[in-house]
Amino acid sequence: MALGKDYATQECSIARALEIVGERWTLLVVRDALYGVRRYNDFLVHLGIPRAVLAARLQTLTAEGILEKRRYQQSPPRDEYVLTERGRALWPTLRALGLWGREHFSETQLRYFRHVACGTELGPYGECRACGIVVPLEDVVMEPGQGLDPDPADPVSRALLKPRRLLEPLETEPA
Repeated sequence: MALGKDYATQECSIARALEIVGERWTLLVVRDALYGVRRYNDFLVHLGIPRAVLAARLQTLTAEGILEKRRYQQSPPRDEYVLTERGRALWPTLRALGLWGREHFSETQLRYFRHVACGTELGPYGECRACGIVVPLEDVVMEPGQGLDPDPADPVSRALLKPRRLLEPLETEPA
């Protein structure tokens, strides 16, 4: 018997959310969008995801209002994918999932997330303990930790080795 693709019998907001973001790769696409990845090829090389799967995930995320597709070049036509407010609202979920994964499956901190204004590392809910506020995404800087490969093969991973603000469009060096 084939597995269904939805949770029709579940009366639960978690089940509804999983229908949208619960497929393999989907949260990693959203994570990369938070990191500033916007272009199809950058998602492709950074994630190592099959093209058909990436295309399907981007289409679903766009249809559900998590990403917005924007034309950045007319000839040839090229689009980029930008997080919407709905997509940005997934940050606390991804932050919590990342902390849980580090606590239970890894001792190495791969990335630090800090408040730009004061440099304080964010707490588990995205709060700045020094300033006493939940830090807006635009005011979060991501810094590489010691566990990252210092010489990664793909240009996106190399670009992410430098401190950068979340949501800031990622620029990779030309191939």
